[in-house]
Amino acid sequence: MGKFIVKRLLLCVVIFFFAMFLIYTLIYNLPSSYVETTARELAAATAKQGGKTYQEWLEQLNEEYGMNKGVVKGYFTWLSNALRGDFGDSWKWNMKCTDKFAAVIWNSFTLGLISFIFEIIIAIPLGVIAAKKQYSITDYTVTCVSLIGISLPTFFVATVLKLVFSVKLGWFDIIGMHSRDFIAHMATGWENFADLAKHFVLPAITLIIVSIGGLMRYTRTNMLEVLNADYIRTARAKGLSEAKVVGYHAFRNTLIPVVTMLGGTLPGLFAGAMITETLFAIEGIGYISYTSMVGGDIPFTMFYLSLMSVLTLLGNLISDILYAVVDPRVRVN
Repeated sequence: MGKFIVKRLLLCVVIFFFAMFLIYTLIYNLPSSYVETTARELAAATAKQGGKTYQEWLEQLNEEYGMNKGVVKGYFTWLSNALRGDFGDSWKWNMKCTDKFAAVIWNSFTLGLISFIFEIIIAIPLGVIAAKKQYSITDYTVTCVSLIGISLPTFFVATVLKLVFSVKLGWFDIIGMHSRDFIAHMATGWENFADLAKHFVLPAITLIIVSIGGLMRYTRTNMLEVLNADYIRTARAKGLSEAKVVGYHAFRNTLIPVVTMLGGTLPGLFAGAMITETLFAIEGIGYISYTSMVGGDIPFTMFYLSLMSVLTLLGNLISDILYAVVDPRVRVN
């Protein structure tokens, strides 16, 4: 297992190197120069205080991010700074990229964790029940619900939820993280938490609806495959109760691919839900990254894409390790 992890980590390093080089090359060759735009804005903002001229800002930004050294040298300049944890200052938010990330990541993590927990609680039991009652009304209902969850786009689900619960019923605000009449410095800790939690309800429901469908079908498919296995028929022939056959023997083996799938989604808790956060104006890493990309914030864009690359590689590594943990045959091989 140790050698396997070391090999995978080394492979992840190589993949990350080339993935970020490709991303840097694409950003370097953007048709419009956001560096020039940023230099112009900084020069205009500091002109009254006798600050740097446009040309001085342009030279500083190009030097700082290696944009004047060509693609290869510029990439190694960015990479050497990134490996030291220095991703530069965000042009959009006027602070270090890492500081902005630390300020918003817990909003994304909380939202992602809530949806992740409810996804497991809802999808896995329903998938098991549908497999146990194959071709029944329950099975058809679960299958229909899962297909709806898979098919509906996030923006449509969010729009319907806002129309019903915000516009028609008036239970929740349409966007934002605080109510219009909320005054932060006058609110107690509980009032602040309650108001924030209220604004997380619709985004969490949106994520749950669009995510449970795939896990439902995945669980049902694997459960059906296990229930038709020879050792399950043997267990039933020995006179074991149906509850023990399904709940102990079948479900344990169903968890092998399910746990692998869930392991790959764990790093996504720190990646943010860009579409959902943007639709509800939740200040998480997804929404902040989208705003930064639209505004041409190259430093934060590079930071976010490097974060996504690391999380993706980490998710695949966790999936492989969990597979070996729950299935001894993988360790033998």
